Amino acid sequence: MSNIPFYRILRPFLMLTLIFSACYCQAQQSSIYGTIRDAANGESLIGATIAVPAHQTGVTTNHYGFYSLSLPQWDTLVMVISYLGYEPQVKKIYSAEKTLVDIHLIPSGTDLELVEVTADKVDDRNVTQTQMGVLDVPLKLVKELPAILGEADVMKVIQLLPGVQSGNEGTTGFHVRGGNADQNLVQLDEATVYNPNHLFGLLSTFNTAAINNVTLIKGGFPVQYGGRLSSILDISMKEGNDRQFKGDGGIGLISSRLTLEGPIIKEKASYILSARRTYLDVILKPFLPRKINTNYHFYDLNAKVNYRLGQNDRLFASFFKGSDLLNYEQAGIFYKINFGNTTGTLRWNHIFGDKLFANTSLIYNDYDYSIEARQNSVQSNVISGIRDLTAKMEFNYYPHYRHQVKFGGMVTHHTLRSEGNARFNPGTQTTPERPIQDIPKKRFTEAALYLDDDIRLSQQVSLSGGVRLPFYSSDSARYTRIEPRLGIKWQMADRTSVKAAYTLMNQFIHLIPGSAASIPYDIWAPSSKRTLPQTSQQVSLGVFHNLKDNNYEMSLEIYYKDMENQVLFKEGNQLAQSLDIDPLLTYGKGWSYGAELFIQKNTGKLTGWVSYTLSRTDQRFGELNFGQTFPYRYDKRHNLSVTGSYAFNQKWSFASTFVFTSGAAFTVPTGRISAQEGASLFEGNYFIYEERNNVRMPAYHRLDVSAIYKKQRSLFGQVYDSEWVFSLYNLYSRQNPYFIYFQVDVNTDQPQAKQVSLLPIIPSVSYNFKF
Repeated sequence: MSNIPFYRILRPFLMLTLIFSACYCQAQQSSIYGTIRDAANGESLIGATIAVPAHQTGVTTNHYGFYSLSLPQWDTLVMVISYLGYEPQVKKIYSAEKTLVDIHLIPSGTDLELVEVTADKVDDRNVTQTQMGVLDVPLKLVKELPAILGEADVMKVIQLLPGVQSGNEGTTGFHVRGGNADQNLVQLDEATVYNPNHLFGLLSTFNTAAINNVTLIKGGFPVQYGGRLSSILDISMKEGNDRQFKGDGGIGLISSRLTLEGPIIKEKASYILSARRTYLDVILKPFLPRKINTNYHFYDLNAKVNYRLGQNDRLFASFFKGSDLLNYEQAGIFYKINFGNTTGTLRWNHIFGDKLFANTSLIYNDYDYSIEARQNSVQSNVISGIRDLTAKMEFNYYPHYRHQVKFGGMVTHHTLRSEGNARFNPGTQTTPERPIQDIPKKRFTEAALYLDDDIRLSQQVSLSGGVRLPFYSSDSARYTRIEPRLGIKWQMADRTSVKAAYTLMNQFIHLIPGSAASIPYDIWAPSSKRTLPQTSQQVSLGVFHNLKDNNYEMSLEIYYKDMENQVLFKEGNQLAQSLDIDPLLTYGKGWSYGAELFIQKNTGKLTGWVSYTLSRTDQRFGELNFGQTFPYRYDKRHNLSVTGSYAFNQKWSFASTFVFTSGAAFTVPTGRISAQEGASLFEGNYFIYEERNNVRMPAYHRLDVSAIYKKQRSLFGQVYDSEWVFSLYNLYSRQNPYFIYFQVDVNTDQPQAKQVSLLPIIPSVSYNFKF
């Protein structure tokens, strides 16, 4: 299969696409196309719905707010345009061969003068679109839900969705449908963010004030996405207000933020600049003993500009940098930890006409991680990182209102760097780090071509069929794969549909855990002749139903996922000093299956959702656990999340989150052997381990609550909106287990399990303002 040329595989798909396009285009058609944006600030609205009741059809805007509809010729046509959180509009269009209609939707609750007749329709694309396994994260709710330390966090809300398991308590790590954390592709304006965390996972690196749209894809993956097995978290930055200058800021317990945006040229070019920094280093200093010196802090910076060259062309340039820095010094001990992400994206949107849209992107991203530790006379250093340069081009073609084609290609050049060592250093000064250009590197290339055709075969049946052809090349190995993507939808009723999907995914890069001076870290390593690309196949089936004019969304999905070529360390091994770690690794497989229920209320004073997942994930490695099957570390059978936000009046609103999950699996010894008299190893005992992940931790649950008080104020004659946010994390102070260890009681000489819990009830308060 790896020797089949790309063009031979693509040929039948291209032929089918041309045949369908020719059949549709024989009839006399007229086209409507354009963009949909926010009337208040000019932001593109991603996924807005354009419905044509007379033809019982519709379309949604793409990732850049563009839409196109080609319909049989008409005299007068009525379109209904809707988007969650905005006033729907009805537009009457008169016949023309090509009609450009740019639409500006008015946010709900604003006092802007209405210029269109409104409709009562709310977004129903969760039922009508062919794709399944997709969840859009409501940013308004993200800002209202209670958050640890008062920091609104997209990644924490992701953990509350069906099919998603959280990592360790309080951290932003997440695991989707039985996958590892490295099997999630996290993108910010198309650039990969390899470590989306601050404060060692307690907070995410994404500043909510700078985000426009967040989408989680956990199955039925579109062909433009690849390189990971489990999920896609696609985050888009705001474009900047092109109407007027605006500001948005906040002051919290551990950090403050400020966002500024406005027009460079009104309604033609705009910018946004958003920054956040913690002041933990300043807060902690007075409370620390004099013998302890530390300066931990983090910061992140988002910047974006866009410029409309004309009616058909638009340029975007975005930049992101997030960094964590820690120096810790005590008598005989010194730690220095730095890690961070830097990304940059340059994009060009071009509309070729009423039926063809293109996006071209050049992307840069860099992730660095370094640890320097010194204890007594031993010094350890670890430096790792990955740098990517990516070029991609994608086309959206709309030959007919029942027919949408997507095709494109991309190429990424990766540079991995890693070095680690431990050495004797009797001096008082640490050894200087090596220049980054001297650190050993590995380079490899990933490329892909893809094609997808979304066809509405009848009023009831839609089909999405596509293929992605990834290619991998390094000094030691080359791989070519075929990834079919198939989705089908049966519209049972106006607001009820059944969907099914099949996807095959490959992952050519692996995350390898290690530790230096008791500090955990992760290093990315490429595939090789021995370490094969990870592969997964997933089948899913779902029922989707909306109630009360689409104000309530309901879905039930079941899935089965099979994962091959999974990678772990052999028993007793740790990370070597370079990327050549194949001899230390062992390989196996995993599988996961489950059911996911999701009920969401989108409108009214009370909004929120109920999410429940019943799942099971197992693994098998020939050189681990005597070759027997064992539960995955984050296999949590039951996972329930309930979120809600209630607008009591114009000033007060309240929100809460309840979470319950089954306990995670972990390994406990089944026996012990006493060491020789005088031995100090493990308190004179060797513990015997016979089975991996053989015991469950206690169940995890907590309740968080928050209250928001809003009021308009004035300063120096300038009116601005303000809000106080009060929240309690873990209201009833549940002592949830972070980890469990064993200790032999000196009196009974029997081992006892000891639980470590980190996060009791945590109150917080923050102040936000807009002008």
